Amino acid sequence: MYFDPIYFIFVGPALLLSMYASFKVKSAFKKYSKVPTASGLTGAQAAANMLRSEGVTNVEIEPTKGFLSDHYDPRSKTLRLSPDVYSGRSVASLGVATHEAGHALQDAGGYAPLKLRSAIVPAASIGSKLAWPLLIIGGIIMYTGSVFGLVMVKIGIIFFSVAVAFQLVTLPVEFNASKRALRALSSSGMLMEEEVSGARKVLNAAALTYVAAAATAVLQLLYFLFRFGLLGGRD
Repeated sequence: MYFDPIYFIFVGPALLLSMYASFKVKSAFKKYSKVPTASGLTGAQAAANMLRSEGVTNVEIEPTKGFLSDHYDPRSKTLRLSPDVYSGRSVASLGVATHEAGHALQDAGGYAPLKLRSAIVPAASIGSKLAWPLLIIGGIIMYTGSVFGLVMVKIGIIFFSVAVAFQLVTLPVEFNASKRALRALSSSGMLMEEEVSGARKVLNAAALTYVAAAATAVLQLLYFLFRFGLLGGRD
């Protein structure tokens, strides 16, 4: 293993974006978690209202541990909200809770990008675990002059490409969930107009983390292709 400055030329900008996005989402949530809503609803209540208004009644909403660990599990039809979101009565709490409820609505409506993302989850999980060992070991063998090393590298890149595809498919899923959340918060009156603006800032900051993750994955893939001489179709 050695320090490769070319890696940071490729991936450095995305890593900086990731750090900025992490700071942005934490600061936005912290700021708007201190802004109470006029409705007085909790995040859990807002999510339940959003689901009920769309006729979705088979989704459980329950608290989970962690900070911003909120997620929707399509397998068990369960919406799990972190403590600050589940019981919080802030602009940030309602924004995050309804965003996750947006995923439940995507699931109920058969939203194509969500179905695609769910379908490639197993392959992406395996790919992300196997890609790095294959690339590292294959790269070492490759530079000894063995053709087998290049074969391992190409297999590693295929595995990594699946993980990259997962990150890219995640983008429309997350953007759409936020769009559904903001529309529901505004049209239902759960948030006032000025409160919706705060929720939008929280969700936009969260969206930036997904953009950064996708950018990092794509640039890492390009780095691997360049480093192993595979850009431009070269053998």
